[in-house]
Amino acid sequence: MISARGLARSFTARGGRTVHAVKGVDLDVMEGELVGFLGPNGAGKTTTLRMLTTLLKPTAGEATVGGCDLRTDPIGVRRNIGYVAQSGGTAGDCTVAEEVELQGQLYGLSRSSAQWRGVDLIRQLDLAGLDQRMTKTLSGGQRRRLDIVLSLIHGPKVLFFDEPSAGLDPQSRANLWDHIRRLRSDGGVTLFLTTHYLEEADSLCDRILVIDNGEIVAEGTPDALKARVSGDGVAIQVGAGQALRAAEIAGTLPGAREVSTVDSTVRFRVPRGDTAMPELLRALDSAGITMTTVQVNRPTLDDVFLSLTGRSLRDAEEGAAGPRADARP
Repeated sequence: MISARGLARSFTARGGRTVHAVKGVDLDVMEGELVGFLGPNGAGKTTTLRMLTTLLKPTAGEATVGGCDLRTDPIGVRRNIGYVAQSGGTAGDCTVAEEVELQGQLYGLSRSSAQWRGVDLIRQLDLAGLDQRMTKTLSGGQRRRLDIVLSLIHGPKVLFFDEPSAGLDPQSRANLWDHIRRLRSDGGVTLFLTTHYLEEADSLCDRILVIDNGEIVAEGTPDALKARVSGDGVAIQVGAGQALRAAEIAGTLPGAREVSTVDSTVRFRVPRGDTAMPELLRALDSAGITMTTVQVNRPTLDDVFLSLTGRSLRDAEEGAAGPRADARP
């Protein structure tokens, strides 16, 4: 549904310096997938999204979105996509119904078709009864759901989200996540989203692309990325005087590393803690070792980013400034 090869974008900064914001990105998103695009500010995430949504022309490379070529048929791309911008796009002095009707007509729908389609989407996104409310009176979660209604009014094949839950409280964020899941499961929409919330990517996405310094540095399912890069941390507590022997046994597990002991606690890492534990329990039992507690910690996506780039994604978000702050096309 989305395919890009060698997609690149350069900017000219003040003083004539060339900034390579995106450096030959290759990516594929299949029909019905929910794919997350993860990376810090300045990594090329937003620039790539703007190119794929026809808001910015690539410097090099090619891409198709919804079967239409990004360079030769940008209008076709726009007909096939919906875009939910981070800042939203509603006018505060319009009612919900007016916004939905106008958006439909801008896409070429008749007034009656836009109204009919809008009523159905408003119901699906739990906005029923709010159609005569001014958009400026809606809560943050309601406005975000209205943004989704507007992006879906023309029946797009692909929906792009830029930071879908930015600024929402935890309850509104969880509610929005449920709606996003239903768009894919019930509506068959292909979704491509950028996010700074690691738990959002982990919870929602079938697959994640990690971009850093304008290049894709990793891709895979959340579990595959975490297992590949970090493994699981395991801590077990055993009986007095048994820690050294328990550590020897733990060290024989496939892929075990970083085995250490402190008093009666043994710590180590394995690729998959859930599959390693049954084998460890059998071996400890055979050796007559009593295990009193066990704790398995799955790696986070921030661990993945730290392993790939040498920095925490959360720290990078707080301290990084995008290269486009002083650049122009």
